[in-house]
Order: sequence, then structure tokens, then C-alpha cells
Amino acid sequence: MNFAEREQARPKVKVIHVDMDQFFAAVEQRDQPELRGKPIAVGHDAERGVVSTASYEARRFGVHSAQSIQVAKRLCPQLIIVEPHFQKYKEVSAQLHEIFHDYTDLIEPISLDEAFLDVTENKKGIELGVDIAREMKQRIRETTGLTASAGVSYCKFLAKIASDWRKPDGLTVIHPDRALDFIAQLKIEKIGGVGLKTAEKMHRMGIFTGLDLRNMSLSRLTQEFGKMGQVFYDFSRGIDNRPVISEWERKSVSCEQTFESDISENAAVTIHLYHTVLELVRRIEKNDFEGRTLTLKVKFLDFQQITRSITVDHILRTKDEILPLAKQLMQQVEFFDKRSGYAERHSHPIRLLGLGVSNQKSATPQEENQWIELELEFEPWPDI
Repeated sequence: MNFAEREQARPKVKVIHVDMDQFFAAVEQRDQPELRGKPIAVGHDAERGVVSTASYEARRFGVHSAQSIQVAKRLCPQLIIVEPHFQKYKEVSAQLHEIFHDYTDLIEPISLDEAFLDVTENKKGIELGVDIAREMKQRIRETTGLTASAGVSYCKFLAKIASDWRKPDGLTVIHPDRALDFIAQLKIEKIGGVGLKTAEKMHRMGIFTGLDLRNMSLSRLTQEFGKMGQVFYDFSRGIDNRPVISEWERKSVSCEQTFESDISENAAVTIHLYHTVLELVRRIEKNDFEGRTLTLKVKFLDFQQITRSITVDHILRTKDEILPLAKQLMQQVEFFDKRSGYAERHSHPIRLLGLGVSNQKSATPQEENQWIELELEFEPWPDI
């Protein structure tokens, strides 16, 4: 079945991706008029502080989210650092969702400021997705004083790309008839799931655009990228059958802490690991979560990052259950130079430590006490 035939067989789905523009920074500039038009970064101004969001004025200097505050200040000496106000951001997010629910209940939140909406059968009976997106953008501006960008297409993959296309305050539609041509000229970095390392690997393979990716065989892509090879193969052909999921099941509970100063002494690592376990237990109780896989995340001074995981045959709930496993995982991490014979002569100090619990399914006999590698999104401690 070719693309045209697939489109005839496909339900005429209308997906909107809404993404607020420079959300945290925009809220701060809205509420503090003296910050408007100035380069600001929302984050904690400390040695290990990280930029949560940068205003467009700051982005012109190369400042961006997830960047070190210290690096951002070097790039933009006049940068204004603003402490985040997360409760305020949550309140604005609630306003956004009130607007979304006026059109559909099929809403998949991605973050406080971003969501997918399936408006195929919308509450207002509006025929075109673009008209719904335009109306929502206007209501968001009137209600919150903020701007949003929206993308409209027949699948989540393309709606997401479309919302980024004309930021800020953009509205882009990718029609099924033009999808393949649009994808063909996309830089490979714009395609979902292609991070920095994957892009570098694709460049070595001669893949620079969506068309280059489409010209690769499925067998070659799966050989090079595993399960993601099928995803890349489909995306390059405009295929994305993922539904908008309005109800989701929590897959993991986690926490992480970035230290003001790197830690390298065994005693310090043990103490911080203990307190991370306590925080993890608190979050497990708060979310009433059940999981059997414990994952340790360690980021070193040189930003190298590793994860180590172990799966057991029982639910992990308490400190007494989790702490021994955490110590066992930590023993697999070399953060000092064993060749020296002296523990105090460390060569790989730790800057971040995290723990997470996942895997709600019962472990099979083959999985019990099995060491595995996981990709787990860690939630930062709110006071770090």
C-alpha cells in the first residue's frame, strides 16, 4: 500500500500541538513589566544553576534551556536571572487546559506549557483544525496575556514540527497532500527522536534530510538504530499512528539532585545516596506507585552520564528494601582511581545523583535480579 492508499484508508484525524512561547520567561515578563524587552533567564543563580527558560532577547546571544547559568552569563553579560515561580506556572497551565476542554477532552499533556489535542470530533463542530487552533490562540492571549504557537496536521509527529515552524505566535498547517514534500526537505535534526548523537551518526551515513532518510532501507535503519529504525522509517514516510492519549499510567517515580560541589569521598556519596533514597520513598508513597526495577543515575564532573538498574521479584516501597539495592548499584560505579590504591585519590567526581523506580509488571524468573540498562526521565528535587 503506497502513501496515497494509506491516506484513503486512514481516518481523517485532526491533531493540534499547542506550545506556549518562552513560557516561564513570558510569565515573568508579563508580571514584571520592567523585564519586558530584556534578556532574562529563569533559573536559580548558583554555581550549578541551570536555565529553565530563556527569553527571546536572551536567545539571540546563544542562551537556551538546560544550559548552565554560568555559561549563559558569559554569553550574555547583561542577562537577568529570575528565580522560577512554579506555582504561578501551574496556575497558568490550568487556565490553558480549561480552554482546551472547551474544544475536546482528548488532550495529552506533554508539560505545563505543551499539549497534543485530537479535534477530529470537537465539541464545537468546527470543521477545520486550523480554525480551532486560531480560535484557541486568541483565547489564550485574551485569558493569560501570553502567546502560543500551534501546529495542525493529521498526526502527532507532524503537528509537533508544525508548532515549532513559525515561533513565536505561529500557526502552521501540514496538509496530508503536502506532507511527503514537507518531510523531504526537513533537516534530520527536526525529526522526532533524532538527538545530537543520532544526528552525528546519520550524517556519517549520508543522511542529512528527510528525503535522505526515506531513501534508506528498513533493514539498514533497524540494523543501525534498533527499534527506533522502524520509527525513523515511518516518520520519513509521514506515518505516525500514535493516538492522542488523554489518560496515561505513570511508568516511573524518580528524583535527582545536582550538588553545589562535586562529591568524591565514599562517605559523602553514601550520605547523599541515603537521602536520595528517602526522597524516592516519599515520592513513591505520594504517588502510590508500585515498581520492581530500581535505576541509579550518575552524572560526573565531565558530564559523562551512566545508569545502572536492577529488577527484583517484589514491589519496592520502603527504605529498607531500596537502600541495599541502591548501594549495590553504586558499587558498580567507579568514581575514584582504583589503580592508586587510595580511596581519597578520586579521578571521577560526581555532580549529580538520581534514583528511580519503574516496571510495574511482575518479573519473570529470568528477569529476577537481572541487570538492565534503562532510559528513565528523572524528576529533579523541587528545592534544588
